[in-house]
Amino acid sequence: MMRAWILPTLLVLCGSALAAELVFSGTPGAAAALLLVFVLLAGVNSPLPFPRSIGALEAERRSAVDGRPVVFWRPGCKYCLRLRIRLGRDARQLHWVDIWRDPAGAAAVRAANDGNETVPTVVVAGRAHVSPAAEWVREQLSRSA
Repeated sequence: MMRAWILPTLLVLCGSALAAELVFSGTPGAAAALLLVFVLLAGVNSPLPFPRSIGALEAERRSAVDGRPVVFWRPGCKYCLRLRIRLGRDARQLHWVDIWRDPAGAAAVRAANDGNETVPTVVVAGRAHVSPAAEWVREQLSRSA
């Protein structure tokens, strides 16, 4: 759990230190703008933009019942963030598994990707797809409805 917050925490600390230096040098407006940029970067690189994660076993069970895809992801992954943003509101209908929080999820991703933890990996009907287009994921989601 802590692993996901290391980069956001470092971004906020570095931004705070740089902003403090700017305040002491007499430019509080620039300090506020710089701090805002670092806080936004921290938010984007945190787990916050993603729907609540569940365990891999629970996600597989739910997917078997409702047919919706399972998305394996990790915080700080720009490709995962891009998929999440492009899916928009549809992302909440998927089953999301954070591989840094769930060892079974990480093992499932390694099994599907020749031992690599390549994310996002989307599993539809038991078949893994690495870094699929958001349109394709949306299409798979509409088929399950």
